[in-house]
Amino acid sequence: MTENPPVGTDLPVLRVAVLGAGTVGTEVLRLIAEQGEDLAHRIGARLEVIGVAVRDLTRDRGEFVPAGLLTEDAGALVDDADLVIEVMGGIEPARTLLLRAMEGGASVVTANKALLAQEGAELYEAADRHDVDLYFEAAVAGAIPLVRPVRESLAGDRIQRVLGIVNGTTNYILDAMTRSGADFGDALASAQELGYAEADPTADVQGHDAAAKASILASLAFHSRVRLADVYCEGITEVSAQDIAAAARMGRTIKLLSIVERVEDESGERISARVYPALIADSHPLASVSEAYNAVFIEADAAGSLMFYGQGAGGAPTASAVLGDVVSAARLRVRGGMGPRESRYAALEVAPLEELRSAFYVSLTVEDRPGVLAEIAGTLSGRGISISTIHQELGRDRSADGPATAHIGISTHRALESAMTAALDEFSSTVTVLSIDSVLRIEGD
Repeated sequence: MTENPPVGTDLPVLRVAVLGAGTVGTEVLRLIAEQGEDLAHRIGARLEVIGVAVRDLTRDRGEFVPAGLLTEDAGALVDDADLVIEVMGGIEPARTLLLRAMEGGASVVTANKALLAQEGAELYEAADRHDVDLYFEAAVAGAIPLVRPVRESLAGDRIQRVLGIVNGTTNYILDAMTRSGADFGDALASAQELGYAEADPTADVQGHDAAAKASILASLAFHSRVRLADVYCEGITEVSAQDIAAAARMGRTIKLLSIVERVEDESGERISARVYPALIADSHPLASVSEAYNAVFIEADAAGSLMFYGQGAGGAPTASAVLGDVVSAARLRVRGGMGPRESRYAALEVAPLEELRSAFYVSLTVEDRPGVLAEIAGTLSGRGISISTIHQELGRDRSADGPATAHIGISTHRALESAMTAALDEFSSTVTVLSIDSVLRIEGD
């Protein structure tokens, strides 16, 4: 194998500041150290890591994070940098440090989806104001190249819909529940034991992580600013083993989906951005996405349907995406020019969930007596909701001192979300329906 010739010492040097030395930060530093010659050939400049900002100077972070590079003075570090890599996470102090870096003329690479979803507008404006670049490929789907295709490769197309699995932790949990029949608590404990879930898994299992990514994708795909607060969000904590079993009987699988799409109705063209657990047919490609993998579908007018699949998290995969952005930003520093800017000319409004149409699966516990199904069908029909299928799920129960009960599952055709909410409220107030056990949406048909 022919080795690359050594890079000349006359190449310019780009000073790199790294904010954070956790799992991803450590991997970024390892790749820079191991691939220094290759990166210099690709960029036309040498990358010199001038410091790594951390909270704890005493912690041993391995051979690729020399103690002499560690500093607690992140502000002074970014002041001296040409390029800042932010992998510390959180809103503050990351926001303040990145704004300071851009004001000082440094380009920024970040993997911080929460920061971009909440404060993206301020960061984009700062990048424009100071003529620097803002890259964030790693913020949405780890190693999967998704941001660049959406904002560059498909810039000449009209994207209609993006649907996908963008959180590896929740996909691992739901996959484990599907394969083993475990309940949510046991599957979560397994994910934590294997390192797929944090000790505090709230951001993942409540859907917040996926919602932040949906915000970023919607903003890019539809040339409009979509804030995190605009994204409807449900997590997977209420998904039960009974739901998983019911889905299997219907030839379906439950996945936590991030969905952003154009919506055209009497109100004109708007955007929908939402995250929730949904049933998809076993024949759908997303149904076979297992363990902690991610997969995203993009539907565009000219390109048609595209699918992106791979590892959506983890130190090395995420660091790969970060380094791709570093090379792009560094090349521009050396050769001049600017990278992609924020595109928000469309300024489309985000439609509230209650004005959208969805297909539903509803599980109910009801009195087991003649006429019950007709009453339920009448309630749904009165709200304009058409039933697709209805079946008894778990057999007939009778308590010692109460009425006989049945557990039924109903699948509907697409109906207004507000209509289903009203129907569920009506069910809650009738003696016929003893409990509403679950409500899930059906997607991908």
